[in-house]
Amino acid sequence: MPPALYPDLTATLRPLLTELHQSSELFQTWDAHLELVAAGGLVVVKSKRAKGLVDSLFWGRAPGSSDNKQLPEATAFAAIDRFLGLGAHLALADSLPEGAVLDEAFPHCAVKLAFRKKGAPKAKVLSMIFIGFNDEADAIAYAERAEGKLPLVMTRPLMADRLHEWR
Repeated sequence: MPPALYPDLTATLRPLLTELHQSSELFQTWDAHLELVAAGGLVVVKSKRAKGLVDSLFWGRAPGSSDNKQLPEATAFAAIDRFLGLGAHLALADSLPEGAVLDEAFPHCAVKLAFRKKGAPKAKVLSMIFIGFNDEADAIAYAERAEGKLPLVMTRPLMADRLHEWR
């Protein structure tokens, strides 16, 4: 069975995060935590709005460094946007088995996002770990090499307890 690809979900998530970054006044509440590992570096976006108060932190770590440094909000969101703009994405269906690690040659991003837009009847929640690729062929080749070693999503929608598509 071939792995599930996520062009529709990442195509929806990308402008949503841009909107959160550029027009946050459209949102009643949000809780966003994204961690992107790419090219040996790390970018973290943590932002929350509850009861009218916004608390945000943007930081990262350069490749080969162990020092975390605060990043400008625009830089952090641009890195996430570039990742979501890649040609194909796979997702993990569960946490990694003990001792397993993701290949650092491929960027990966953990996304935990809960939000409610103003006027929306309810909040939406997403919790996923994506792996990014240049194109679908790269994603399929990666999945074939990782078969049995990584719990990749094979059927959609993913609705596990900890990791899930929009609820």
